[in-house]
Amino acid sequence: MINKNAIKDMLYLLAGAVIYSIGTHSFIEPANIAPGGAVGIALMGNYVTELPVGRLTLAVNLPLLLLAWFHLSRKFTIRTALACGVCSLILDFVIAPICPIYGGDRLMCSLYGGILVGVGMALIFLSGSTTGGSDVVGYLMQKKYPHVSIGRALLLIDGLILSTSVFVFKNVDAALFGLISLYVQTKVIDMMIYGNDAGSKVSIITRFPQEIGNRIIRELDRTATIIPCRGAFSGQDSTIVLCTVRKSEFSILKRIIAETDENAFVMVTETSEVFGLGFKDVVEP
Repeated sequence: MINKNAIKDMLYLLAGAVIYSIGTHSFIEPANIAPGGAVGIALMGNYVTELPVGRLTLAVNLPLLLLAWFHLSRKFTIRTALACGVCSLILDFVIAPICPIYGGDRLMCSLYGGILVGVGMALIFLSGSTTGGSDVVGYLMQKKYPHVSIGRALLLIDGLILSTSVFVFKNVDAALFGLISLYVQTKVIDMMIYGNDAGSKVSIITRFPQEIGNRIIRELDRTATIIPCRGAFSGQDSTIVLCTVRKSEFSILKRIIAETDENAFVMVTETSEVFGLGFKDVVEP
């Protein structure tokens, strides 16, 4: 029997990889900028060696995927490896040979490259995968140092890559335009998946709280809070499963709920900030 969800995920991944590759090849690469992540390192490597960006990106990701295999979820590693491989192949063997390069202003390259890369990454996130690079490093750092939030780890890594790009491309504008592109990518991803929000608090009223909770732990590597409740009209006892997820996890959570209890009542609260273990540190007043 054909798994419709698997087909949908693959279509999201392929569409995302194509758009991501167009943004990288046609706009980001000719601008001589490195907007963070494994592709940022690959773009600097391409500038120095002229080797293909896709294969360099894959080379950067391989040791990170190996670490993720032993220290993170193996399902996460397999999904990420698949996304990295598909993106690298499409970039080098499909987009690069046929897609023209934009030769205009660097600011326009940064903006439109950021938009296209952001759209592509959002579709890849919706497939339940990531593009590797900074995401993997962030999760590995959070695993070893739980008090360090993933958001702060990603900011540190991307900041280091942007700073290095100044010396590789030999001009300060490389970092400034790279920062613009990185900001645009982030905003586009957030807008496509959550509007303008970085996360969602999900309250699930269900007859199968433990089953949903177990799948959240197993498939998302997160936890949830199970709260007993009683319906005001029916007077019947029920249960609320409360959890908070990131942009790359939301579509998987929706699938878990639909497959476990199609009659569940779900309330999604958009959140602009999430504090606590695995997210941002709690800020002292």
